[in-house]
Amino acid sequence: MATERLVVVGGDAAGMSAASQARRLKGPAELEITAFERGHFTSYSACGIPYWVGGQVAGRDELIARTPEEHRARGIDLRTRTEVVELDPAGRRVRARDLETGAESWTAYDRLVLATGARPVRPRLPGIGAHGVHGVQTLDDGQRLMDSLDRTPGRRAVVVGAGYIGVEMAEALVRRGYEVTVLHRGEQPMATLDPDMGGLVHSAMNALGIVTVSRAEVTRVRTDGEGRAVAVATAAGQEYPADVVVLGMGVEPRTALARAAGLPLGPSGGLLTDLSMRVRGHEDIWAGGDCVEVLDLVAGRTRHIPLGTHANKHGQVIGSNVAGGYATFPGVVGTAVSKVCDLEIARTGLRERDAREAGLRFVTSTIRSTNTAGYYPGAAEMTVKMLAERRTGRLLGVQIVGGAGAAKRVDVAAVALTAGMTVEQVVSLDLGYAPPFSPVWDPVLVAARKAVSAVRAAGGCATPPPAGQRARVVWS
Repeated sequence: MATERLVVVGGDAAGMSAASQARRLKGPAELEITAFERGHFTSYSACGIPYWVGGQVAGRDELIARTPEEHRARGIDLRTRTEVVELDPAGRRVRARDLETGAESWTAYDRLVLATGARPVRPRLPGIGAHGVHGVQTLDDGQRLMDSLDRTPGRRAVVVGAGYIGVEMAEALVRRGYEVTVLHRGEQPMATLDPDMGGLVHSAMNALGIVTVSRAEVTRVRTDGEGRAVAVATAAGQEYPADVVVLGMGVEPRTALARAAGLPLGPSGGLLTDLSMRVRGHEDIWAGGDCVEVLDLVAGRTRHIPLGTHANKHGQVIGSNVAGGYATFPGVVGTAVSKVCDLEIARTGLRERDAREAGLRFVTSTIRSTNTAGYYPGAAEMTVKMLAERRTGRLLGVQIVGGAGAAKRVDVAAVALTAGMTVEQVVSLDLGYAPPFSPVWDPVLVAARKAVSAVRAAGGCATPPPAGQRARVVWS
C-alpha cells in the first residue's frame, strides 16, 4: 500500500495536535507527515504569555508543551521558520518559503490540515508599525515584547483595547512596575461581558492603579525621530505618553491563504467546516484552531471564538479523521474565564447584545452573593448575571464576576447550556455544598431562581420541557 502524505500548515495547538494524533494512529510507513510553522516555537500556551510578562511564570520555555525536536523525534517532518505562501487545492500542493534563506518549494499532499491561527487586530493608523508597538498572539510576539521591555528605560505603557488580552497585559505590565493606561472604544472594559458587569472589571482595574479610558478612539501612534513610539493619540485630542504600546484589540482569523485559494469563509472571516472539521466542499482539506468559525450551540450560528481549548479539541478530531478514524466537534457555548488581580471574570453563552442579534426575546436576573457561607472567614463577594429565553425559560447565558472561586462556577452553566436546560431545571441541580465552598444556595442557583421568577412575570413558561426535548435551535 502506498504511503499517504499529510501536510499541516501551522505548528501550534490545532496543527500539532492533529499531526500527533494522526501519528499515534498511523506509523511512518502508512502516513508521511510534514508540518510547516512560520515561527520558532511549537505547541505552546499563548494564553500564558501575560503571566510570563508579569513574572508569575519563570520563563518562556515553561509555556512550551512540546518542542520541534520532540515532534521530529516522533516521526513528524516539522519545518520551523517556514511559511506557506500559497495553497493549490486543485493540484493538491502547497508552496512554502524558508524565512531564513528565501528559498521556495512545492510540497504535494493527499490530505491537508490548515491551522494558521489568528493575528492581532492592527488598524491602519499612522505609526501603528513603529518600534515599541506590539501585538501579543504568538510566543515569538511575546519574546519580542520581552526584549523590548528589557531595552526600554521608560516605565509608561499604553494598552490599546480592553478584551481578555488587553486586561491581562495591563495587569502584567503593572506587575513589572509600569504606569499603565488602557484605551478602549467601549462603554466598559471586557466587551465579552454586558456593560453592567464590565463596570465591575473597570473598578478592579482602577483599584490596581490602571488608568482606564472608555470611548477612546485611537487615531495615531506618535513616534520620535528614530521611528519609536512615544505616545498614543485619540480622536478627543488627548495624547498618552508611552514607552511601550501593546495592542489588545482582539484577533481575526489568519485566512488570507484560504481566501486566495477559494475556500469557504464565514461572516467573521474564519474557515467553515463540517462536524468532522473538514472544510466544506473539500474532501481532502481539514481546518481547526483560531482560523475557523465554530457553531454556537446557543445562538445556532457560526462564530469566531479563538481559544486554546477549542484548538486542541479540533486537532484531536482532525488527527483521528485524517488517519481514517471518526470523530466530530459538535460546537461550543462560548465559555471563557480571566482575572484582574484577585477579581475573577467568567462568561458563557450569550450576552444581551448576542441574544438580540439572534432574534431572541429574553429576561435577565442579577444577584450578589458570596463565594462561601457568609459567616465563613474570607468570604468574598460575587455577582452573577443570567439570561433566559422569555417564553420557554431556556438558559441563554451566564456572566460571573467576583472573588476566589467565582470563575469556575461558570462550568455549571456551560454544562446546562450544552444540555439545553431551562432555568427551572438549573435550580434543581444537585450542587455540592459546605460552608468553605459555597452558601447553602449556590450563587448560580440563586440567579436561576430569580430568572425563573422573571420568566413567569413576563408570561413565559418556566416549567421544564418534556423529557428528552430540547429547545429548538435554528442552525445556519
